[in-house]
Amino acid sequence: MKKIVAFLFLICLTSIVIFAQKQKIKQNDSINFTGLIHDYGTIEVGSSGNYEFKFTNGMKTPLVVSNVKPACGCTIADWTKEPVLPGKTGVIKINYNTKIPGTFNKSITVNSNAKNSTVILQIKGNVTLPK
Repeated sequence: MKKIVAFLFLICLTSIVIFAQKQKIKQNDSINFTGLIHDYGTIEVGSSGNYEFKFTNGMKTPLVVSNVKPACGCTIADWTKEPVLPGKTGVIKINYNTKIPGTFNKSITVNSNAKNSTVILQIKGNVTLPK
């Protein structure tokens, strides 16, 4: 009986430690975006294709976004180049070329020094001709 109680206690303790470690990684070692997908909806040719993805540094050290790479030439990206201090925010500005009619679904790869060093952002929508 003592062995069973000791074994159950060990399992509970191990579970608590593993959960605490996962929470620590999530909160303290990552780049945290307010959203990973932006849907422009239906917009007309020539409309603004601008959008800003905002992120927070969840690390204890400065966060450096080293590269932001859109999947195609129809999307331009600019981002906070200076290190983002712990708890502070930065931005990734996206400009999609709305001169191309049709449905689109594009990805943008973000690289940083965070634990989740590669994050994929997504933009989508439908560009229509004016009526």
